[in-house]
Amino acid sequence: MRSRPASGREPTPPPPPLRLTAAVACDPHTEQDVLWHIAREAPQLRMWLIANPSATPAMLEFVAQTGGPGVRRAFEVLFESMDEQ
Repeated sequence: MRSRPASGREPTPPPPPLRLTAAVACDPHTEQDVLWHIAREAPQLRMWLIANPSATPAMLEFVAQTGGPGVRRAFEVLFESMDEQ
C-alpha cells in the first residue's frame, strides 16, 4: 500500500514540455522567455511572432535581422495593416 505525502494530496506529475507551435508564438500571454526562445531557435515560427502584440521592439528587430520562412511577408502584412488605419 502506498503512503500519502504529508500534505494529504496525491502528487501531480510535472506538466509536459511546452510544444512550440504557431499558436504559442502569436499568443499574447506566452511568456517573454518562450517568445525569445522561438525567435532564436525556431526560424519556422518567427513569422508568427510578428503577429504577437506582446513581441517587443527588440524581438521584432532580431526577427527582421535573422529572417526565416515567411518573415518578410509577415512584416509586409503588418506594415500594410498599419497604413490602413
